[in-house]
Amino acid sequence: MSITTLSTCSLEQQISSFNILGDLNITIHVRQNPYHLPLEALFQMAARINKKRSFLFVSKVLGKHLPVRPSASVLSGMALAARLLEEFYSHEVSDLPEIVQGIIQQEKSEEILHKLLQHPLELPEPLLFIGFAETATALGHSMFSAFGTKAEYIHTTRELIKEVPSTIDFEEEHSHAVAHHFYPLDKNLLHSACPIVLVDDEITTGKTALNIIREIQQHFPRKQYIVASLLDWRSPDDHRKFLELEAELGIEITAISLIKGEIEVNGVLDEQQAEQTKPAFVEPEAEPTVITLETAALTKLSFSSIDQTGFVNTLPYLQQTGRFGMTSEQQLQLHDTLREQGQFLQQYRKGTTLCMGTGEFMYVPMMIAASMGDGVWYQSTTRSPIHPATKETYAVQNAFAYESPDDPTVRNFMYNIPEQRYDELFLFLERGTSVERLNSLYAALAQLPIPNKYLVMFR
Repeated sequence: MSITTLSTCSLEQQISSFNILGDLNITIHVRQNPYHLPLEALFQMAARINKKRSFLFVSKVLGKHLPVRPSASVLSGMALAARLLEEFYSHEVSDLPEIVQGIIQQEKSEEILHKLLQHPLELPEPLLFIGFAETATALGHSMFSAFGTKAEYIHTTRELIKEVPSTIDFEEEHSHAVAHHFYPLDKNLLHSACPIVLVDDEITTGKTALNIIREIQQHFPRKQYIVASLLDWRSPDDHRKFLELEAELGIEITAISLIKGEIEVNGVLDEQQAEQTKPAFVEPEAEPTVITLETAALTKLSFSSIDQTGFVNTLPYLQQTGRFGMTSEQQLQLHDTLREQGQFLQQYRKGTTLCMGTGEFMYVPMMIAASMGDGVWYQSTTRSPIHPATKETYAVQNAFAYESPDDPTVRNFMYNIPEQRYDELFLFLERGTSVERLNSLYAALAQLPIPNKYLVMFR
């Protein structure tokens, strides 16, 4: 991927052209960049294996496809929290310069995050934050975690849970996995009239946000919604659709982001120019060492899930992931627990460490990783199919595919794990499953060029 940037006197009027692969080109017109964040600090681009959308903004702060310092990833959510206070409530945030510094200079992020967690931001009224699965579960949780009181959080999920009916369901049209479900333990979570903050990493058209707003408004009406994203690339026609929904439903929708602009897509991807992602079929010489974390301070929920094959997993979920709802008070307790678990895992480290969340299970391992000392990087497995290419500046250099332990009909991927970079890997699983369902994951782990591998489970 090659990049050409033409700038005027301000970073807020910036044009950048990206040659992704072959004839596929993206031109970005940045209209708003309130915190003057360099684009190269926020994302790279890659070709996506998806007929509905052939490209992907690969975030350098999200902690999904690319390794990131875990504290910097949390700060990206806190930057959105600061943006919310400034844009929606006209409140100044004195910590904003430090938050921005921690995103741009990730080596400083741990100290900055620790300070902010000790002195959280305050909301003028109660808000409900909703993160979108699977990519924005940690981003939404991080934004919510910036506030000390008056906030609640829940994220949508792809999981089908037997014992709890889904409160709302909606579709994500452009995605490779379209169905979202919603399982709040507090049945009154959506009954209040407080504003709802919908959190996603990137908005291209805004259809997902419009779909969930329409669904919520049908059953749990209110007056105000806020759509928060790191990147907002809606076209004038997309903006018009937001205005039309406001008029139709009698509501207000406020969009906030770190970067706002428009994109032009030119050319198409020649599939033959993209390297193919091959499944991992190497028989592992040795399984990863299993480390079990005590969860006495965490709540286990005896819910069972059912996948597309009809397999039922009866092993419990963790309540504090955000999938079932969290309050500000529960969040403060969670931070203490995750810090202790990170300090416990630190004893297994020998050098440079990669911590990896799995699917929607991102925030808990991210915060554990943030307490494991210096030299720790974090990313997550993903459903998102991306063309890897060994091309300078291209976002995804290599890929390792495997069948998801939660559903073997779903392929998962681990991206960008180079040789001779990491001394150990800690891969976190929220729930266990059958031994047979771990075989494909173990085979993929055997291919990773990391000498020491640990599978972290929760007792």
